[in-house]
Amino acid sequence: MPTSITRRAVLRAAGGLAASGLASLLPPATRAAVAQGNLASLGPEESVDATLKRLFDGRPIKDGSSVITIELPLIAENGALVPLTVEVASPQTSQSHVKAIYVISDKNRRPLNAKFALTPASGQAFVGTNLRLGESTDVRAIAEMSDGTLVGAKRQVKVTVGGCGG
Repeated sequence: MPTSITRRAVLRAAGGLAASGLASLLPPATRAAVAQGNLASLGPEESVDATLKRLFDGRPIKDGSSVITIELPLIAENGALVPLTVEVASPQTSQSHVKAIYVISDKNRRPLNAKFALTPASGQAFVGTNLRLGESTDVRAIAEMSDGTLVGAKRQVKVTVGGCGG
C-alpha cells in the first residue's frame, strides 16, 4: 500500500533540518541568503569626518550643487521614514559617467546611509530610498565620477515628533 507524503510532513522535516544545523548541506538554491559584511565589526559610532576619510581617503569634494538635485522634505514628521531622491545631471556614457552615489547623514551614529553603484547601462544617475534619521541633520549626496572626481551637495532636514516643530 503506497504512502503519501503530506505538505505538513515536508515542512516538519525541513524545520527539523534547519534546527539541527543540517540546512548548510542543502544545495545553494534552497538555502537562505547570507547577508554581506559583518555588522559586529562596525564601530558603535563614527564621525562624519572619519566616514569621509574612510570612504574617500582625503580626496577633495567639489561643490556639486549645480549638478546634484536632492529631493528631501524640509520637515520630516517621522525620522524613521524620510523619503529621498538624488539625481546627478551627467551623461551616463562609457567615457564619462557617475560611478557611485553616497548618501551621508551628518548626525547619524553611522553617517553612511547608502551607497549606490552605477554604470553607463543605468541610463541616468537617479536613485531613491528612505532614510532613518535620529534627529535634525544635514544630508549629503556625494557623486563619484568615472574619472575619480567627487562632487557633493547637502540639504538640511528637520526631524520633528509628530510634526510639532520640536
